[in-house]
Amino acid sequence: MKLIRLLSYAVIMVGAGLGWPIGHWTAEAAAPKIAVSDDHTYPALGASAPRKVPIAWNRYHDHAGLYDLLLRLNKAFPDLTKLYSIGKSFEGRDLWCLEVTARKVGEPSRKPGMWIDGNIHGNEVQAGEVVAYTAWYLCHQYGHLPKVTELLDRCVFYLVPTINPDGRDRFFHEGQPNTRSGSRPCDNDRDGLADEDDAEDLNGDGVITQMRIKDRNGRYKPHPDYPRLLVRVKDDEKGEYTLLGTEGIDNDGDGRINEDGAGGYDGNRNWPWDWQPSYIQNGAIDYPVSLPETRAVVDFIIAHPNIAAMQSYHNSGGMILRGPGRAGGNMRPEDERVLLTIATRGEKIIPFYRALITHRDLYTVWGGEKDWTYSGRGILSFTNELWTPKNLYRSATPPTDEENAFFLEHVLLNDGVVEWKEFDHPTFGKIEIGGTKKEWGRLPPSFLLEEECHRNMAFTLYHAAMMPKLRIADVTMEKLSDGLYKVWVTVENERLIPTRTATDVANHISPPDIVSLAGPNVKVLSAGRVLDRYFKRVEAVRRRPERVELDTVAGMSAERVQFIVAGKGEFTVTVDSAKGGLLTARHTLP
Repeated sequence: MKLIRLLSYAVIMVGAGLGWPIGHWTAEAAAPKIAVSDDHTYPALGASAPRKVPIAWNRYHDHAGLYDLLLRLNKAFPDLTKLYSIGKSFEGRDLWCLEVTARKVGEPSRKPGMWIDGNIHGNEVQAGEVVAYTAWYLCHQYGHLPKVTELLDRCVFYLVPTINPDGRDRFFHEGQPNTRSGSRPCDNDRDGLADEDDAEDLNGDGVITQMRIKDRNGRYKPHPDYPRLLVRVKDDEKGEYTLLGTEGIDNDGDGRINEDGAGGYDGNRNWPWDWQPSYIQNGAIDYPVSLPETRAVVDFIIAHPNIAAMQSYHNSGGMILRGPGRAGGNMRPEDERVLLTIATRGEKIIPFYRALITHRDLYTVWGGEKDWTYSGRGILSFTNELWTPKNLYRSATPPTDEENAFFLEHVLLNDGVVEWKEFDHPTFGKIEIGGTKKEWGRLPPSFLLEEECHRNMAFTLYHAAMMPKLRIADVTMEKLSDGLYKVWVTVENERLIPTRTATDVANHISPPDIVSLAGPNVKVLSAGRVLDRYFKRVEAVRRRPERVELDTVAGMSAERVQFIVAGKGEFTVTVDSAKGGLLTARHTLP
């Protein structure tokens, strides 16, 4: 070791004698030359493909930001995506849809389709992120993950991150915490004026928070350990504060504050199934499909009969909701079993989420979106209520007020709170404004947002994977006499969701599945559905024997069809199913 040091010293001294810049030389010699690039980053499991479109999934995007994201995906993956507007919002913003499928593998309109939307309520903004993340993930993992590749080869996804872009932008640009509706003006307090008394940022700090006033008879006091947190006092205890609600003033002089904000209706009560007027269902607005956003979605889904699955993202509460929205509403037992099977898997994919029935476990919804997609279009549908505070502490029970305050202080370092400060209110006099920011409670914090996106996407992709997957499993022939044959065709559905749901069959929503046989020198004499392949009982068709109509091909099952044909040579068997796709198989009579 001493010899090495002496040699190093000698080299340095010689270099100094020759005029070498010793400091520069030693730094160059000691540090390896490494260029900072993606070659030195290593992906974690779950997002392992190279990121052609890098996105930070710990942030939220306004409407323009979501469009930019979809546009970048469209440009980076032209063989997988198609970007278009399905309509416009009340204020003229486009409802952007990114259609994702392997465009070189089959005709997209003949593949089983899944509709995925989010953010129908303006302040439920993480819904837009989950939909966009799903599009991003599908594009990047195609060709890398076999499950994703198989999905995009045989299925098509219609992804609309926000169907309420007006409400979304109000939430971000105007700081409004209660932007559930869109922006069409409504006279919520029935005083002849519309949208005249909304919440506002009185103290100009850039956020709209809460108001409180000192009151020795109030029912609240600061928590002894977390003074930013107000807690209710005991029944026999004097308080220190009265809460006055969201920051704002009485703009119209009617003795109330913030009673008529922008909009005021509910886009998820405007769908054409079980709709009820506002005196029964608050927020229903004028009549079914009276909102431009609802109309755009309805028109699109009706124009795409291949849609077999639907997912709508809301917040919050950690729920996987299925219909019906009202007691006694439409839900066929066969369809209920399929939905429950998928939702039960979802409870394992997304910890702390619960599979629930809307009217029974949450509340009654008249005129809801998933009730229309199921009952009106025969589509198996879910609404996920994104985010549950149980995830803050990975606990089966929600956090207490003290645990929430602890998280804000020690995990978020008070990023979610605004200090209480005095303000002279024109009605209440001296008050204090502060409290929690609008993002706290209903939205996951940054470092949990990507987890929320990925787990919900994984559940949705499982739902999509259960869409019907048809296969012409077997074509067998038996010679009856010269030029006369019996042909049996077996059509299998290798997935859980039937080609037509029970409610679809009962209400004749989409056309029946058709199995047909044709050939240039082949004539079909009779045909029918095989009721029992062992005893060879066949339900014969009464007309057009070259085609046999099937009500459905149930999940994980098969249907068999028999044809009696005369002729010779080649023939083609075709299976045509609106939600199951189009299949053909060529054979030759022996």
